[in-house]
Amino acid sequence: MRSFRWFKVWVLLALPAAAQDAFEIQVYEYETVPKKLWNLETHLNYIGKGTKSFDGTVAPTHNQIHMTYELTRGITDHFELAGYLVLARRPGVTSVMEYAGWRIRPRVRLPESWKLPVKVSISGEVGFPRKTYEENAAAMEIRPILERQFGRLQLDFNPTFVRALRGPGTKEGWEFEPAFRAGWEVNKRWDASAEYYGSTGPVTGFFPVREQAHIFYPGFDFKASERVAWNLGIGVAATPAGNRLTFKTRLGVLFGRAK
Repeated sequence: MRSFRWFKVWVLLALPAAAQDAFEIQVYEYETVPKKLWNLETHLNYIGKGTKSFDGTVAPTHNQIHMTYELTRGITDHFELAGYLVLARRPGVTSVMEYAGWRIRPRVRLPESWKLPVKVSISGEVGFPRKTYEENAAAMEIRPILERQFGRLQLDFNPTFVRALRGPGTKEGWEFEPAFRAGWEVNKRWDASAEYYGSTGPVTGFFPVREQAHIFYPGFDFKASERVAWNLGIGVAATPAGNRLTFKTRLGVLFGRAK
């Protein structure tokens, strides 16, 4: 039975899939924002090689610039709430960033005192994008976060599930979009990292029906202080589907005064 389960996982990853989110390219880690504090993250991504023709209402992604502001509040020691403002610039169409949508995301983490084999937190997100950037007017994401530390090596796995709430994708059901990060602590300020993002697309019964996407991001994290962190990565796709070359960066600033 165990070998059959692994066979099913292999088939799911090897069959067609949809594209990954190009606005917030991040593997979530276990920790939530501390109680009473705020965290402002700015995601700035550039698609060097993307799609070059419209896909229904969705504009070509080639040379697009994406900027996302993510503001998170620590509500309790184990619960946070975040809101997103999503912006984009399309070459030859807009000279400045235009509104691309908004999102809201609650997240809860399980206490470490439970002594689970891995650290666990769970994120839920509802997004409302413009049809120029996503064919569905509303979508929901459920993202478990699993983390394990081995000395200087930290492993994070996000087996993410996405479903359209309003739009043509509502008939396709859930999509599986796994993400994985391996981070090595070089010293107290620098982490080297390797990230993977994939998508199996909508699953009808057992078999997905779209082209698959597998993207790998080598990069690093720099901790300027206990409250300021910067991430940089270059994404290269292993398949011709979707965006084939992406540059991503993220700046996070923690602020406020906790009691």
